[in-house]
Amino acid sequence: MLPPVLSGVRHVARIATRDGAVHALFSGDRLVLLNAAPWLGGRPIGVELPALEATLLAPCTPTKIVCVGVNYADHAKESVSRTTVPDEPVLFLKPPSAVIGPGVPIELPPGVGRVDHEAELGLVIGRRIFRADRDTARAAIAGVTAVNDVSARVLQKKDGQFTRAKGFDTFCPLGPWIALGLDPADLAVRARVGGVLRQDGRSRDLVCGPVDLVVYISNVMTLEPGDVISTGTPAGVGLLEPGDVVEIEIEGVGSLVNPVAYRA
Repeated sequence: MLPPVLSGVRHVARIATRDGAVHALFSGDRLVLLNAAPWLGGRPIGVELPALEATLLAPCTPTKIVCVGVNYADHAKESVSRTTVPDEPVLFLKPPSAVIGPGVPIELPPGVGRVDHEAELGLVIGRRIFRADRDTARAAIAGVTAVNDVSARVLQKKDGQFTRAKGFDTFCPLGPWIALGLDPADLAVRARVGGVLRQDGRSRDLVCGPVDLVVYISNVMTLEPGDVISTGTPAGVGLLEPGDVVEIEIEGVGSLVNPVAYRA
């Protein structure tokens, strides 16, 4: 699978090599290896690899994943935590240990009950910001990616907050790569399980839009390069079961695909 070709948009992956994980820019069906992430000033090192032969990893290594709850009006109607849109964005964190890349199984822990997928547009931060205004916030968005905010519903309802329900290892698939220079204002956000469409929304319907989210969150906490903001999920969240294959598609990015398995 290769990323879509779009004018003014570049796609960067993070791949496994014999020397460790490296970032690489797509150039047609080739990957141009970099000495660092593009948002850290990464430059080509003079090595190219066939893109289809590369092992993709999660495309960044965030210090934190800042998630936004109930940020689509249609999702509020099906939410287990509230049925109306909040006055301000509801924030929660996923730990970096929850992050996995494309193709890695989502592992369902024993005894947790129902686990759902949530298709979300992810914003990747490219510079350190705190108390950003709109112009600074817009400039700080290095790119966008796909996020699956995997959620254990029984625990979410039982606990009354999200840390345990959404923080298990493997509960934050990211990828398959990052689209640089892609406007996040109006992109399709979709989820399929076993090829069947379950979620089909657009980022223009976010209650709090991408730039405003960066402003709001940066007034709460410092955002570091590589951090990810998961902007919320549209209606249609649904059950994941062992043997399923879940696909999160973001227009202009591509599809993040992960199988689902029991945790041994």
